Amino acid sequence: MDSLSRFFHLEENHSSFKTELLAGLTTFVSMSYILFVNPNVLGASGMDKSAVFTVTAVSAAFTCIVMGLVANYPIASAPTLGLNAFFTYTVCLGMHVKWQTALAGVLVASILFILLTLFKIRELIIDAIPADIKYAISAGIGLFIAFIGLQGGKLIQNSDSTLVTVGSLNNPTVWVTIFGLLVTIFLMIARVPGAIFIGMILAAVFSLITGQAQLPKAVVSAIPSMAPTFGQALFHIGEINTMQMWVVVFTFLLVTFFDTTGTLIGLVQQAGLMKDNKMPRAGQALIADSAGMLVGSVMGTSPVGAFVESSAGIAVGGKTGLTAVWVGIFFLISTFFSPILSLFTTAVTAPALIIVGVLMAENLAHVHWTKLEIAVPAFLITVGMPLTYSISDGLAWGIIVYPLSMLAAKRIKEVTPMMWLLFVIFIIYFAVLNVK
Repeated sequence: MDSLSRFFHLEENHSSFKTELLAGLTTFVSMSYILFVNPNVLGASGMDKSAVFTVTAVSAAFTCIVMGLVANYPIASAPTLGLNAFFTYTVCLGMHVKWQTALAGVLVASILFILLTLFKIRELIIDAIPADIKYAISAGIGLFIAFIGLQGGKLIQNSDSTLVTVGSLNNPTVWVTIFGLLVTIFLMIARVPGAIFIGMILAAVFSLITGQAQLPKAVVSAIPSMAPTFGQALFHIGEINTMQMWVVVFTFLLVTFFDTTGTLIGLVQQAGLMKDNKMPRAGQALIADSAGMLVGSVMGTSPVGAFVESSAGIAVGGKTGLTAVWVGIFFLISTFFSPILSLFTTAVTAPALIIVGVLMAENLAHVHWTKLEIAVPAFLITVGMPLTYSISDGLAWGIIVYPLSMLAAKRIKEVTPMMWLLFVIFIIYFAVLNVK
């Protein structure tokens, strides 16, 4: 135990083995839905769902453990939502590209991703982003997480006339979310240790009592083979030989680049680990992130990246890589005990995401709102992420406006060359790639 404490610097980070374990379990439960969502999404492209289930768990476990051991950050990763949908519905079904070729595109993008990381381009970008923008990114991710929670818990729903509207109280799912949310709020304000995790457990029990969930018939299940998808990216890499496929590759690269970079900034900011507006051990964290994407593509999944749900574990007190290692271990264990995970529905995990959104919104207090040249791009980032349902798109809104607002305020000398480069990249991102 002492050796673990020294390796992960638990005392230095005012944490403990117990806290990191609870944080890891909380993060895992919050993001475990990806084990079921990813196979359903990628399965629509023709991929074997059982194989994708195992690949999802193993690629997530690999990336989480590497992140914890190499970078010592409490940040968990897995195949990301959004990019898996782009993989299936845009590339495979829309462009009529075989899923094997699409995986090869992810592999090529991951190789380019690693090169950008090795040459420290991602690290330079993180360091170049002003503190106010970093706070806005963290708050924006918080609102995005809360929006996901509100949507998953059916407290809000789509509307043809107003886009979104309040959910119906006639929906039993809503009451599971409301119960979990009220319990969690009470426990949080009462400063009960592990309040978020306890809230999820009680919400799961409530869903059982009210008949919204059922006890699984089995506890243990066999691990499906990865053979149907493993190595397919390598076998089809020679098919990345058309302009269309290179557009796909660069779309995977750009969206993953800014999604994961923005997520990493927001989570490190939330954990209070930023030092002098810089991200310590940024190189190690980015290498871990890039390696996960590479390994995931070879195993057979869409891009792997940092998950915003890591914020749930951070809110519980996770401060070090031990949290991420525990998440990785839980992902490996889940390959045997997948039936149990069915109890933790989106309605059960929704309250945790909403509360985390509240906690991350605290970063708005650090933005200089009285200076319009700062307030406008910060605001666009903050509202852009939830309203576009994309971290990278919300980030793009603010980054494009930032140098222009600074120019208008006659503070152009404060805009670094890297921010101007990002300005150009994001204009290209919207105008040429047209990822939407």
